[in-house]
Amino acid sequence: MLSKKYKDQIKNICLDAGYVTPAICKTILENNQKMYAPYKRPMTKKGYFKKNSYEMVYDEGYDCYLCPNDKVLEYSTTNKSGYKVYKSNPKDCESCPLKEKCTQSKNHQKVLTRHVWEEYHEEVMDEIRHTPEWKEIYPIRKESIERVFGDCKEQHNLRYTRLRGLQKNQHQALMIFACHNLKRMARWR
Repeated sequence: MLSKKYKDQIKNICLDAGYVTPAICKTILENNQKMYAPYKRPMTKKGYFKKNSYEMVYDEGYDCYLCPNDKVLEYSTTNKSGYKVYKSNPKDCESCPLKEKCTQSKNHQKVLTRHVWEEYHEEVMDEIRHTPEWKEIYPIRKESIERVFGDCKEQHNLRYTRLRGLQKNQHQALMIFACHNLKRMARWR
């Protein structure tokens, strides 16, 4: 709603790591806006190879993954959730010396998924995150936005809800933020 009304005026969007999804990245970048978000570590089991790193490398030209043993994980299918599925050859994985760090599959096959809009996510995480603008803009978020939420949680009981229903909770949150803004405006005077 906010981006529809003020789409031409908003140039930068600063988000928390939880909002860095391929769909959100795609929408923001297609609106010619820059997205500033923190790095989020890959969520893999400890001791296993990470998908989006130097260990499991994606090759855009051939649309495949390369494992650390220089074997190819070929594209298999796209599932209903919008993820491309890449599978290894079970014969290659069966005798692989790195199998313990790669997969626990009983059929000796490594399966990776990649969202169809993953390139937008990679652009945000790999290209925009390393720019001087990111280092300048993102820390301001901690000082301004996070502080507002922290104050409202501690001083205005926004930590828990005492009401039932989305609309009642929305009204309560709007009243809390309106009071918070009035308090800030009073301090300016």
